[in-house]
Amino acid sequence: MRVVFVHGACVRDGSWWWHRTAELLRERGMASVAPALPSCGETGVPAGAAGPGLPEDVTAVRRTLLGSDEPTVVVAHSYGGIVTAEAAAQVASVRHLVMVSSYLPRVGQRLSDFGDSGPAPFLDVDPDTGTFGVRPKLLVDTFLHDCEPAVQAQAADRLARQSAQVTEQPVGAAAWEQVPSTYLVCAQDRGTPPRVQREFAGRAGNVVELDAGHHPFLSRPATVRDVLLSL
Repeated sequence: MRVVFVHGACVRDGSWWWHRTAELLRERGMASVAPALPSCGETGVPAGAAGPGLPEDVTAVRRTLLGSDEPTVVVAHSYGGIVTAEAAAQVASVRHLVMVSSYLPRVGQRLSDFGDSGPAPFLDVDPDTGTFGVRPKLLVDTFLHDCEPAVQAQAADRLARQSAQVTEQPVGAAAWEQVPSTYLVCAQDRGTPPRVQREFAGRAGNVVELDAGHHPFLSRPATVRDVLLSL
């Protein structure tokens, strides 16, 4: 069994965000990989209005999934659930989806369908460049308040501007409708409200509630490891 991690919005160096959980899984003999998302500028093409968007992210993750016949668990975080909905569809090796404080879109839905009328206060949207990102001053209090100081500092160095077009591009498939799924509700999340997570969790086959913030794989890595090993 292998794990494919799909990170959330507005960050780079995807494997770092999962490294605390990935190391614990490796100790138990379980390999993992975290594909780069082009819309976050991780593949060398700048993010922006003319840059890569959701289709390119889907292609990158799907390429990783199709690159091995080994039974696979896909773990998607936040925006990563949008990508995974389409990327993991009709991939025979994918045996389970784990959604962490994530979106579970139906076919045709967009990221913007799940927000309020305007951008969240912790986001900075730049229409001139066609990108958006997390406001650095709000990063820790919103997303990492339950993480160790060293992790908070390292995370701040890994923020990225992302192509804003990903918020308006619809998904073409909903893998969670066919593949067994588990939703990890993060009850202390200040970014994605727990009430919203629980609405999405109603679409999943199984629900696990964690007393954690937006990134439990950084703040509670052993707990996340145990959930994945139980699958």
